[in-house]
Amino acid sequence: MSESEHVHEQVDESVENHNMWARRRREGIPTGENLLVVACMDERIPVEDALGLELGDAQIFRNAGGKVTDDVIRSAALTTNFFDTEEIIVINHTDCGMMSAPDDAVREGMEAQTGDLDEVDLDPSLPELNIGDADVMEWVKMTDDIDEACAAQVEYLRESEFIPDSVTITGYIYEVESGALRRPGERVAEEISERQH
Repeated sequence: MSESEHVHEQVDESVENHNMWARRRREGIPTGENLLVVACMDERIPVEDALGLELGDAQIFRNAGGKVTDDVIRSAALTTNFFDTEEIIVINHTDCGMMSAPDDAVREGMEAQTGDLDEVDLDPSLPELNIGDADVMEWVKMTDDIDEACAAQVEYLRESEFIPDSVTITGYIYEVESGALRRPGERVAEEISERQH
């Protein structure tokens, strides 16, 4: 630091740079990569590292199984239509908890918790919302084949009328066994875990 340059000037510049970064949404500045990532909430999935992202590069939406639900569609619709997001990546993964329990066990566990699944509100902001005649497993969305599930999530997004056709949508599988990303239908690890029925 030169004699004429004071520490407070460096700090002021740093504070201003951070303030600009923090206000990026208000200033109409999109994510660094104009990207939304939909991924499983599993703590073993290093989304940023796997995709080579830095803080500020992407919006990351995580839920159980990395499933495209109504809330994912809602969020994707908002970011692609109003925040310049041009790309969506879905990341599912092997050895997923959504493949680890038989449907009957999940259904019984849900019923034990709630008492009567027919009387439970799915969305506290929409208390009239329920699954109707559908089985609770359709709401939970357990997965038999992770490759098929990933391809299906991509198609749900592509088919949504809320998401512009110009948005690029891609899906990958993160293999926890190998620590590598791959396309659905390919394999890196010699063995991966399969769903137990």
